[in-house]
Amino acid sequence: MRLGINLGYWGAGADADNLAVAQEADRLGYAVCWAAEGYGSDAPTVLAWAAAQTDRIDLGTAVLQIPARQPTMTAMTAATLDALSGGRFRLGIGVSGPQVSEGWYGVRFDRPLARTREYVEIVRRTLARERLSHRGEHWTLPLPGGLGKPLRLTVHPVREHIPLYVAAIGPKNLEQTGEIADGALLLFTAAEQLEETTLRHLRAGRARAGRTMDGFDVAPTLPIAVGDDVDRLADGFRPYTALYVGGMGSRSQNFYNRLAQRMGYEKEAAEIQDRYLAGDKTGAAAAIPRQLIDSTTLLGPVERIAERMTAYAEAGVTTLTLAPAGFALAPGSFTLGDRIAALRAGVEALERAGLS
Repeated sequence: MRLGINLGYWGAGADADNLAVAQEADRLGYAVCWAAEGYGSDAPTVLAWAAAQTDRIDLGTAVLQIPARQPTMTAMTAATLDALSGGRFRLGIGVSGPQVSEGWYGVRFDRPLARTREYVEIVRRTLARERLSHRGEHWTLPLPGGLGKPLRLTVHPVREHIPLYVAAIGPKNLEQTGEIADGALLLFTAAEQLEETTLRHLRAGRARAGRTMDGFDVAPTLPIAVGDDVDRLADGFRPYTALYVGGMGSRSQNFYNRLAQRMGYEKEAAEIQDRYLAGDKTGAAAAIPRQLIDSTTLLGPVERIAERMTAYAEAGVTTLTLAPAGFALAPGSFTLGDRIAALRAGVEALERAGLS
């Protein structure tokens, strides 16, 4: 099992710290550094900046938002970043959610699975430098009756195959991801429930494509916080978990709330969402079961984290992406020193678990 680092969103005053974390992860031998985007900083720009100041670590988007870009633009970006980084780029994509897709980009959040499948097809064909002609439900290239003509990507990617990941949560999305992608980007992943909530769906998709799980990257992001007081550390993640389970999306379209329900927290997920959407964020945080936090984060001393890493490796995780608590907690509550210490503790825990 390899380690990754998720730096989250940039542009909030911690960019210098984020770069320092990426550089330390590079020095420590982490496999990949991921950057996110929502409706603030964009991921490709910050990854280009990080690529110029690191040497070995892969750089990935977790994720590039599908409604933000034409698929050919995403392929151009992937080819460019792969060239600038010397073949270190990983392309992670996702449909985002209805509030961002429709509110920020003006793109209807309709048929997300079909849209993702078509998007991946065009991206792959573009990166393969085919002369592009496509007639689909969501994209038509070139437009009929106009002056456009089938074109081919003018640059040659460094690698013949750039790894493509899809952010997936729901069963149907997971199955399709197994079929069309090289890896799955996951959040709120419990090792004890990985087979039931995730792997069986990915495996079904791989089988549909005539493939096994060999070479497929199962890559969850887990917040990590190191210390002896596990209860205090868990409480620090209550606002973060409440945001996702209670407020990430609308009442009818919250993928993380549905995931919590599938994990066995149906009643609790409903209460968390009710409180959060009513403006009671403190109450929503208080309603989160401690076990939900503990099972989806890495908390405690190094020995305890090593035990949890073993559980994830045995469950089938291939890249365990760490998010030192600055990714999840309020700005200023977790210093650069804390984040660096968490990075080093992650490596130590992996070694203690015999997984490095």
